[in-house]
Amino acid sequence: MSGHSKFANIKHKKEKNDAAKGKIFTILGREIAVAVKEGGADPANNSRLRDVIAKAKSNNMPNDTIERGIKKAAGDANSVNYVTVTYEGYGPNGSAIIVDALTDNKNRTASNVRNAFTKGGGNVGTQGCVSFMFDKKGQIIIDKEECELDADDLMMIAIDAGAEDFAEEEDSFEVTTTPEDFSKVREALENENIKMASAEVTMIPQTYVDLTDEGDIKKMNRILDMLDEDDDVQAVYHNWNMPEEEEED
Repeated sequence: MSGHSKFANIKHKKEKNDAAKGKIFTILGREIAVAVKEGGADPANNSRLRDVIAKAKSNNMPNDTIERGIKKAAGDANSVNYVTVTYEGYGPNGSAIIVDALTDNKNRTASNVRNAFTKGGGNVGTQGCVSFMFDKKGQIIIDKEECELDADDLMMIAIDAGAEDFAEEEDSFEVTTTPEDFSKVREALENENIKMASAEVTMIPQTYVDLTDEGDIKKMNRILDMLDEDDDVQAVYHNWNMPEEEEED
């Protein structure tokens, strides 16, 4: 993990999201709709919905917006026709990229994703071509400035709840779980009033790739920016070890 600050990435992402709240709220609205369709509108009986609500709150989505989204999805469940699609491919210098999308038009999404890769000098590959380079994990990031507990106490709460790993970084704590234990651990932290900067099931690269060529960096940013602008795209995972200056732009 040397040189790679997940927390810096999150802060950078949140700054971008603050400038484009419509995009993140669109993403979260779709996730709420799918969660309600799959498990019902009551968060007490729907762990996926609870997780999406926690994610929405960490992205500053107002409570009334969340509740409206749940009610709309509950009253309109038959019209929710989003399907989950995942694309895998390569960016510059063999970097690996995974794209998760929720779409009501697979042809449109596939075309847009392929276009983003092509414009950045990359290419979409077959299913499974890069996902083996990532581990699917629950990941919870806690800003040290927002946490009153010391590292040992926080670690004990997380481990007792079923966390796999706990790491202390310069400016944050990172809790890692299996996807199956993620909800349980997140809720244990929430019950202790621990504020989370980020809490989601994600794809964590096993190793990171450095890009040293300016042209490669521009191409990679082109791919990521185009994917970021696509409303169908829910999440993008990559193994580029972004330098600090990229994160803080």
